[in-house]
Amino acid sequence: MNERKDLSNKVKSAVSKVKGEVKDQIGNATNNPKLQAEGKKDKAKGEMQDKVAEKKENEGRENS
Repeated sequence: MNERKDLSNKVKSAVSKVKGEVKDQIGNATNNPKLQAEGKKDKAKGEMQDKVAEKKENEGRENS
């Protein structure tokens, strides 16, 4: 069950990063700073989700 949560967190992280990159690039191509900012925010969110997933994964290993 715990492995499932770890995978879920990693997937959420990857989705946020990809969504952010797409928004950032579209914002850049269309000269839309608001969309670029949203993209950067989503990428940062993905990075944080990734760090949380890694920490939870490491804690799970230590407790096993």
